[in-house]
Amino acid sequence: GLFVWRLRNTGVQQIPYRFVPLYHIANDRLITFQYFNFLKRMYVTQYNKDLSQRAKPKSDSIESPFHEPQQLDQGKKVAHKISPLSPVHQSWSETASRNELREMKSAAETEDSVIPVGAESKEDRQWKEMKLRLDDLPGILARLSKIKLTALVVSTASAGFAMAPVPFELTCFLLASLGTGLASCAANSINQFIEVPFDSNMNRTKNRPLVRGQISPLLAVCFAASCGVPGIALLTLGVNPLTGALGAFNIFLYTCCYTPLKRMSIANTWVGAVVGAIPPVMGWTAATGSLDAGALLLGGILYSWQFPHFNALSWGLREDYSRGGYCMMSVTHPGLCRRVALRHCLALIGLSAVAPVLDITTWTFPLISLPINLYISYLGFRFYRDADRSSSRKLFFCSLWHLPMLLLVMFTCKKSVLEKEDKGDLPGRSRERAMEIRLP
Repeated sequence: GLFVWRLRNTGVQQIPYRFVPLYHIANDRLITFQYFNFLKRMYVTQYNKDLSQRAKPKSDSIESPFHEPQQLDQGKKVAHKISPLSPVHQSWSETASRNELREMKSAAETEDSVIPVGAESKEDRQWKEMKLRLDDLPGILARLSKIKLTALVVSTASAGFAMAPVPFELTCFLLASLGTGLASCAANSINQFIEVPFDSNMNRTKNRPLVRGQISPLLAVCFAASCGVPGIALLTLGVNPLTGALGAFNIFLYTCCYTPLKRMSIANTWVGAVVGAIPPVMGWTAATGSLDAGALLLGGILYSWQFPHFNALSWGLREDYSRGGYCMMSVTHPGLCRRVALRHCLALIGLSAVAPVLDITTWTFPLISLPINLYISYLGFRFYRDADRSSSRKLFFCSLWHLPMLLLVMFTCKKSVLEKEDKGDLPGRSRERAMEIRLP
């Protein structure tokens, strides 16, 4: 009995000391739930050596889950035999080292297989010389000259020519349109040449030809000179000196005043509006040879129209203009941007009412043009009140069809040449042309 009592007491006293080495062993070998799970897998694979798994290759595209059973049958099945693992009593460090060696070997094999693809990708990412093909040159020059903006300039100049109170002369009209278009191409090309460092920072302009290096700056300057010099010569010699002087002044105003002011002051918007107002005046002077009140009225309509058009456009491009370093009203003075747009929308109603007073159109023009002017004014008020992208986008797209519609209505309500001749309101040159038309 004493022996059993002694053995029991010594066993109870040594129990804590027996757990201490186990605790140290557990800390040394990091015994966790994952480790016991690993031991379980080793036991299963040790007694089931024929166990294998089937791996289905990953499909390139994600299909609907309802077609998955069919894909399993159609896909190529590859069987990988699982090699037997080491016994359970093998130390954790040896198993980990073998796993690391296996992973390093597989990684090396993968790198060997990827080397050609990586080499190709590096070659593709190398800087390459961009070669200019003659087939691409017309499209590049069209983007350099901003062909859509040039078409708008020529159309407004044509409207000014058509609104002039003189008989229509085809030769003069063609020379005036061609000269105005060439002058616009020259101005836009010089503008892009100056703004290359700033256009590269804007998403809207980063794909321009000079920014992408599709043409050299020397070619752009030569193209601008080859458009500007013949354009001004056509306007001066083929039309009249007044129209040629207006064309040369417009190129100077756009390239030397408006372009630098874009990075200095918000006054660039008003200067740019003057640039857009000169083409219809050039059309009027090309037809009449004089600067009359009708030319100033057409210029005023184009001047006021550009503020809701451009301010609504710049409102959605505020991030781009800020990134490019341009000083725009939408960026620095957002409240003024909306007020100016609304103000000039209302000014279009007043300018339309002045047209019959100046004896340019009949009194039906203010009445017919009132609905479209009220609609753009309503959108301008929405833009002023809401100050969001949706209202600015609606105002911008409305301005795209508002101008041609207004000019078309104005042309249909134009007073005839014979009525003005009877009243004696025609200028000297216009009266001579009208007499030539009426002579048998």
